[in-house]
Amino acid sequence: MSAVTVEGVSVQANRVAGIQMVSSGDDIDRNLEDARRLLAQAAGLGARVAVLPENFAVMSTSKMVECGRREGQAGAPVQSFLAEQAAALGLWIVGGSVPISTRPDGSEIEDRVRASCVVFDDQGQQVARYDKIHLFDATVEDAQGQYRESDTFEPGDDIVVVDTPAGRLGLSICYDLRFPELFRKLRERGAEWVTVPSAFTWTTGDAHWHALIRARAIENQLWVVAPGQGGYHSERRRTYGHSLVADPWGRILTELGEGPGVVTSELDHDRLTEIRTRMPVWEHRRL
Repeated sequence: MSAVTVEGVSVQANRVAGIQMVSSGDDIDRNLEDARRLLAQAAGLGARVAVLPENFAVMSTSKMVECGRREGQAGAPVQSFLAEQAAALGLWIVGGSVPISTRPDGSEIEDRVRASCVVFDDQGQQVARYDKIHLFDATVEDAQGQYRESDTFEPGDDIVVVDTPAGRLGLSICYDLRFPELFRKLRERGAEWVTVPSAFTWTTGDAHWHALIRARAIENQLWVVAPGQGGYHSERRRTYGHSLVADPWGRILTELGEGPGVVTSELDHDRLTEIRTRMPVWEHRRL
């Protein structure tokens, strides 16, 4: 295991952190200050890569397009924040999801935005962007009742993997978790671990969160780092939380219930190799 030292903290290259938040609907300044504090905590715990949850900067659907317009311009405030924190902390940051009004090719989206997971290296350089492919249009038995992400978001097109200090990373966001074919393709492209920044509703999370994460980990023999929103955002919106790390055998190694905080784990790549060698399911596929 290789290690570096950042301001007196021993940092293992394969130690990762998942950050759980309870973001305000529209108070971006407060949300970024909360993210700043939790990213610093992750760095202090020796993480080399930290993963923020979905919608960490803004939860309010009504504010997504407005925020996304700013993020589609030069000096994008949330993306600049991520770049600054990555460089200041010497930390790779997987930026949950940020609304952006431009596509990766620079073209403008007229009436919606994309939910984009942007990755910054420890020098503050953007090294990857994944736009959420699967959009959550569903009726849920909670106080909110109806969710229609497609009214606000345009779906992405591209599957994205990126090399990080903790191994080759496959990117996904929240509702993507229900679509196993995406994770198959991430494994095909060499992913050793995947991130699932989320804002699962309490109802759907209580029913399916653990089962889905363990299934994606087991069937693809991948580490899964899944940080979420976890708590009450308003009288009508409660998210499930339970940010966790699962290993390629489907064991949950660390987990946080509700409320803000940080979970950390080291991704043992010898363990990954052992699991893939002893049970070579990838070679046994026939369909």
